[in-house]
Amino acid sequence: MSWFLDPVGSYGLFSGQSACFLPISKWLLSTGVTDRRETPLQKTIRYYIREMVFFVKSPETQTAETYNFKFKPMNPNDTFTLAHLSDPHMAYPGGSRFSDFLNKRFFGYLKWRLRRQSEHHGDVLVRMIQDVRNCQPDHVVVTGDLTHLGLPAEFAKAKELLEALGSASQVTIIPGNHDAYVDGALDCRLLEWVDYMVSDGIKVCDGTDTVVSSLFPSLRVRDGVALIGVSTAQPCSTFLAVGCIGNDQLQRLQKILVETGQKDLFRIVLIHHPPKSGVVSWRKRLTDAEALQKTMQDYGAELILHGHSHHPSRTYLETSHGRIPVIGVPSASAAGEDPRRRARYHLYRLSRRPDGWDIQVSVRSYVHKEKCFDTEDKYRLAD
Repeated sequence: MSWFLDPVGSYGLFSGQSACFLPISKWLLSTGVTDRRETPLQKTIRYYIREMVFFVKSPETQTAETYNFKFKPMNPNDTFTLAHLSDPHMAYPGGSRFSDFLNKRFFGYLKWRLRRQSEHHGDVLVRMIQDVRNCQPDHVVVTGDLTHLGLPAEFAKAKELLEALGSASQVTIIPGNHDAYVDGALDCRLLEWVDYMVSDGIKVCDGTDTVVSSLFPSLRVRDGVALIGVSTAQPCSTFLAVGCIGNDQLQRLQKILVETGQKDLFRIVLIHHPPKSGVVSWRKRLTDAEALQKTMQDYGAELILHGHSHHPSRTYLETSHGRIPVIGVPSASAAGEDPRRRARYHLYRLSRRPDGWDIQVSVRSYVHKEKCFDTEDKYRLAD
């Protein structure tokens, strides 16, 4: 049994599969005090309950509840800079038990030894992290595959990577298929990363029985930007790397898209598998991509960021709300011979205009000879 605090100040108590909220608003009413007799703390709490809105979800049931809320909108002169990287593929098989490889990991380990070990370099990843920090973005997102085989040591190393990038309030992650490489891999190590995954205001404590599916879609609001995390991570058969969102998560996603759209937030959907066909092969596809495309067409978003493909990609979803850019980046640790697959990350500079949003993109790529990152390209995305 654990306690957590939701964004409007309501204490939650959950145990097993049940969850209940004990709102401070009820406490305020039960005191029978008038505004004149309220303490400054009570007045502050009453203001936030009356004026603020958050999507509060129980970590067990992930049932979304909408409260009236007020957020700080982005002013026309403000700029929000977002760094997007993906697929670090941190491989640390050493120290694992023999039994850990009596499954799909055996073939994944062989592939890593024969090919991927020479493709993914830890020093490239270290240099990217340092370059991201030097650029000082307002927020960083990592769209999955932090680990390679979903081993416990890899989850611990990935936590160090996240801490190097910033605090949990400054960094948002979603899982990829490699993080859920075998049954239970991700759920068993979930607490390693959970602070970087959960929606604003949700606190999952040690000892809590929580599964990753209960945390998504996630919602984090930074200034006028809504970061909406979608999980496609699931174990799959050997030689497959497919992903799936599922109907329940899609239904919750629809509600979040509606609410954030009504608040005129810049909605960025974070997902590991690309939602459009043709970006990756059939064995790496998102199995319910058509359902996600339908959701996007019906409810809209301003930007979709993904990983998984290990090469740069930019496509669009055509909707009644306009075109949604769908952009992917290569692996953050790739130092391969193919320049197209070499490590890159993107910086998005978002600012308001009277008629919409200005979106400037800087592509930072790994320069093999100089062993550093530099600006490869700059462009502007049209609304």
